[in-house]
This record gives sequence, structure tokens and C-alpha cells, in this order.
Amino acid sequence: KDNLPLDFKVNVYQRDDILGGHEMNFSDIVAQGKPVVLNAWAGLCPPCRAEMPDLQAVFEEFEDHVILFGLDIGVFTGLGNEEDARDLIENIGVTYPAGNTDNARVVSKYKVLGMPSTFFITPEGNSIRSWTGPLNESKLRELVTDLIAAS
Repeated sequence: KDNLPLDFKVNVYQRDDILGGHEMNFSDIVAQGKPVVLNAWAGLCPPCRAEMPDLQAVFEEFEDHVILFGLDIGVFTGLGNEEDARDLIENIGVTYPAGNTDNARVVSKYKVLGMPSTFFITPEGNSIRSWTGPLNESKLRELVTDLIAAS
């Protein structure tokens, strides 16, 4: 877990049953022994909204093998606050784990260059790939399958 670019506190909006807590460190999510797909998004980000149904579909397919976590960083990108983010996931019907952090360094340490951005992290905490911009379901499935194989 020491290989993460940055550990940070997470405030979980939903699915703390999967993550094991309402407030935790990101390293605690990684420590569960499954690969992690970290998706940085925001409530007022149109490409993020467009990507969410594809993320949801892949989450449902790989839920037993991978932890998908949607990290709302809207407050750091000017693309909405927690209320906007919660409204979006409710409107779309997202059921994968999501939350935010108060640590603005996530944006620079994870090199979030655009929104959304997705990071593929092994159970050892190694980020093996990042993707800037929205992913469609087939590409996301391919990258998740690669992540599982590398883990």
C-alpha cells in the first residue's frame, strides 16, 4: 500500500457496506485485497455524467473481483459541490461506492489532467494505468480485465 501516490481520507457517500466504513483512508480500501478502479469525477461534469452508466454496468459485472470507487473532486475543479455530486449519482441510479475527500493534493499527486480520470490500482497499491477522459463500457471492461490479470 506504500506505493500509492498519496493516501487520503475519504468521506463515503454510499456503499459503505462494500468499503467497510463511512470515513476511512483510501489505503484501507486498497488493503481489502482486490484491485481498485479509482474514478475521479464531479457533479457538474457532463463527460462524467455520460460515463457513469458504463461504470455502473462494469461495476455490476466485476463487483466480486474489483472495487470501483467514484471519487468526487468537484470542489477542487470548480465542477460542483457534495450536493451536486450526490444529486447526480442519485439521478443516474449509480450503486457503486462513491465519496469525496478534503485533500486537494489528490488532484496533483494522481495527475488528474482532465475529467473524468480513472486509475487502475493493484492490491499492492501500484497504479498500473491511468485514463484521462470518459471510458465506454467495452474499453473499461478491457482495462478492468487487464487489471485483474496483473493483480
